[in-house]
Amino acid sequence: MGLFKLRKNKKFNYEPRYYKGESSPFEIKHKFDDQRVTVQKTNLKGTFKNALNDVKNTDRQTSRRIGIILVILVFIFLWFIDFDLTLFFN
Repeated sequence: MGLFKLRKNKKFNYEPRYYKGESSPFEIKHKFDDQRVTVQKTNLKGTFKNALNDVKNTDRQTSRRIGIILVILVFIFLWFIDFDLTLFFN
């Protein structure tokens, strides 16, 4: 009697069309994981040590550029809210 038999699930052997066979095509990986030092699988102390070394060895041009952009955005915000900017200039 087939009334109490459960149907078996179908199995599919799906392979994407342009799969090169290097790794799993369904693996979610960040774009810049190869360049990051802090993503490596280590213990908690090693992760913090890598993160601190990464912060200490930042590029000066990038930091300067981010600072200039932030200052410009703050001045635009102060101008937008009609703040008296003559306090900063003589």
